[in-house]
Amino acid sequence: MTTRREFLSGCLAFPALPAFTSNAFAQTTAKSRLILLGTGGGPRPSPTRAASSQVIIVNGAAYVVDCGDGVARQMALASLPLPSIRSVFITHQHSDHNADYGNLLWLGWEAGLLTKINTYGPPPLKKMTQLFLEMNDYDIKIRIAEEGRPPFQNQVVPHEITADGLVMQDENVKVTAALVDHGPVKPAFAYRFDCPDRSIVISGDTRPSQGLVRLAKGADILVHEVLYAPALDALVAAVPFAPNIRAHMLAAHTSAEDVGRVATEAGVKTLVLSHFVPSGTTVSDQQWLDAAKLHFSGTIVVGRDLMEL
Repeated sequence: MTTRREFLSGCLAFPALPAFTSNAFAQTTAKSRLILLGTGGGPRPSPTRAASSQVIIVNGAAYVVDCGDGVARQMALASLPLPSIRSVFITHQHSDHNADYGNLLWLGWEAGLLTKINTYGPPPLKKMTQLFLEMNDYDIKIRIAEEGRPPFQNQVVPHEITADGLVMQDENVKVTAALVDHGPVKPAFAYRFDCPDRSIVISGDTRPSQGLVRLAKGADILVHEVLYAPALDALVAAVPFAPNIRAHMLAAHTSAEDVGRVATEAGVKTLVLSHFVPSGTTVSDQQWLDAAKLHFSGTIVVGRDLMEL
């Protein structure tokens, strides 16, 4: 009879994704996939939308942008194996974007993720990574000893970014960051992914930003956060600290009308609305669409959890 240790060791022994040559990025014609894992805005869990996260897949490698609550389960619902993760990008250090940063990597390791994972984001990303490893040291050591897993300590390599510019480039994607304005949360970034077949920009959280407009120039897809201002009073009335939250929403986010203006100025082909505030059902898809198209004549997609584009 197979022992538990033998069974788990066998589960970890599956082959890694194939290696690529250094010039594969220029030669490949692989079709990229963009999946909206979670489209809700704000830290409170919602029954209608998961927390903010998206993933871009090229040649079977997954590049995750933001890690809101439940991101690992959203990847499972999207039939994306956690061991396919190659890099993780955090736009800014708000809990609805980073709450499951460590959990995603930890659960990926438990699912058989064997390769190094490079992570990118604003400070204090390195400290966050180290503290997460310390917090879960007991479980990690037990699994290494009992199940024969490889060490996890050096598998995650965090890279802190503080300015515009090239973030990373590999055989699948070129990733560029631009500073955006998210009120007191500084630095905050948008990311552009230039894939073999198209360009995809993720806004992160921001008010209307010229940095984002420059980053998104001519992009095929812009995924942009969105606020429906007429519904804001009802939203904040139900939560503590309402006056402060309302002021933050108006000062540090982008209304649906202004999202359309940003998309037009950047000259993008497709605008995808996401990170909805409010994230419930009080605003219909048609209302989101009507507000955004006032100032943008291109294709507009009202995002949904697990939607693939």
